[in-house]
Amino acid sequence: MLDACVLAPANTCDLLLRLAETPRLYVPQWSEDILAEVRRTQVEKLKWPEELARYWQEQVRASFPEALIGGYGKLTEVCENDPKDRHVLAAAIKSKAELIVTSNLKHFPRAALEPWGISATHPSSYLITLYAMDPGVVVAKLEAIARRRKLAPEEMLGRLAKSLPAFARHVADALGWDLPST
Repeated sequence: MLDACVLAPANTCDLLLRLAETPRLYVPQWSEDILAEVRRTQVEKLKWPEELARYWQEQVRASFPEALIGGYGKLTEVCENDPKDRHVLAAAIKSKAELIVTSNLKHFPRAALEPWGISATHPSSYLITLYAMDPGVVVAKLEAIARRRKLAPEEMLGRLAKSLPAFARHVADALGWDLPST
């Protein structure tokens, strides 16, 4: 289950969603509530134009129709994590997800997740796990993103280091790359 806080930042989202495309390293999941929160964050906090936020929603829905989880409303009543993120845990429970990828780990205390067999991890840790599963795919996707943005792969990794420092350092060390400051 991908929380809104990992879908709203463009660089983090781009890499996570590219890794969910063929060859797929995982199957993403989210809910209407999560997508609504992403839109609010994009428009209100990140100052995206409304048209761009709408286009992002259309593309995500079209590219990953299997990701949308519904029918979890009543489950929010039994969730004991942070009230603002109970909808995320409820959607994870409904979908039988084993993992919530979030930057807001404090909103998902272990005691609230354990009864459901769910854990929460930071996107940097999750990406390190995906890299361990298939470093070639992760590097290929990172290089494709860099090419599309007309950047060197090291520069793209440097940009990711701002929000995903552990992941960026892990990959840079594994590949012998120097992380540029951008």
